[in-house]
Amino acid sequence: MATAAAAAKPKRPAPSSEQMNARVFLYSILLALQYGAQPLISKRFIRREVIVTSSVLTCEIAKVVCALIFMARDGSLKKVYKEWTFLGALTASGLPAAIYALQNSLLQISYKNLDSLTFSMLNQTKIIFTALCTYLILGQKQSIQQVGALFLLIIAAVLLSFGEGSGKGSSGSNSDHILFNGIIPVLVASVLSGLASSLCQWASQVKKHSSYLMTVEMSIVGSLCMWASTSKSPDGEAIRKHGLFYGWTLLTWIPVMSNALGGILVGLVTTHAGGVRKGFVIVSALLVTALLQFVFEGKPPSLYCLASLPLVVSSISIYQKYPYRVKKKEL
Repeated sequence: MATAAAAAKPKRPAPSSEQMNARVFLYSILLALQYGAQPLISKRFIRREVIVTSSVLTCEIAKVVCALIFMARDGSLKKVYKEWTFLGALTASGLPAAIYALQNSLLQISYKNLDSLTFSMLNQTKIIFTALCTYLILGQKQSIQQVGALFLLIIAAVLLSFGEGSGKGSSGSNSDHILFNGIIPVLVASVLSGLASSLCQWASQVKKHSSYLMTVEMSIVGSLCMWASTSKSPDGEAIRKHGLFYGWTLLTWIPVMSNALGGILVGLVTTHAGGVRKGFVIVSALLVTALLQFVFEGKPPSLYCLASLPLVVSSISIYQKYPYRVKKKEL
């Protein structure tokens, strides 16, 4: 009888490699569009009056809702409900969530003080810190070509920092504002991103968490940490005085929801495709940002951006093309 029942309910066949490749390609295209457009739509649709913490908190809540919907749709929600433990979630997602929450706040500040292409290119320095953290935490080594690619990326970041910090405007105060409210926050966010990415990679290898589950856990923990920080932060005082959605319009939801879906797409691309496809996404996103900035703002890239763009593209391409390979010992 049990055999007959099992035969009556055949398991859903696993997707073929071609179907999986097509799915990963779709995820990659969507992530490239989201990643490239995010600085532009955030700058355009999030008013300066909007409290940074309110947009980050709302984004994290949106991630949880979207991830739960996707888990219910693919049938994994029941299994997670039965097997989930608080200790396991805190071990796998607690520290990365807190780090990502701080990173998101820094990125929100940088969005408002840098042009879209400069922000996207400086944000690529997170690859350097990801490589360093994965080596320190996971022992993942880099090839000689990858080390050279990382140096190219460092040169591009320094060039951008020097150009944006000293060449914009004639007043020193404006240069200091760009440096301390645009360049430094995004570079610190890159360091945090590298650390959090390495911790997530460690958690996925040890705990075998799905990308959706990691998204839910990290968003909840990050939201709680951020909400706790509002007790003494300037943003917390602003929220108590003006309300959580002070300065919001209907258009503010566009970048918030876009950022939430982008967070889910990052997990899917990393889970199903790894770093090679993610490198394609990053390169494509830079081109998307440059194109959208020219089309919608009518502003061509600066000379510093034009000089740095080939360095960034070349470094990421080299890094993904020449991975580290363990040499076989000769007998």
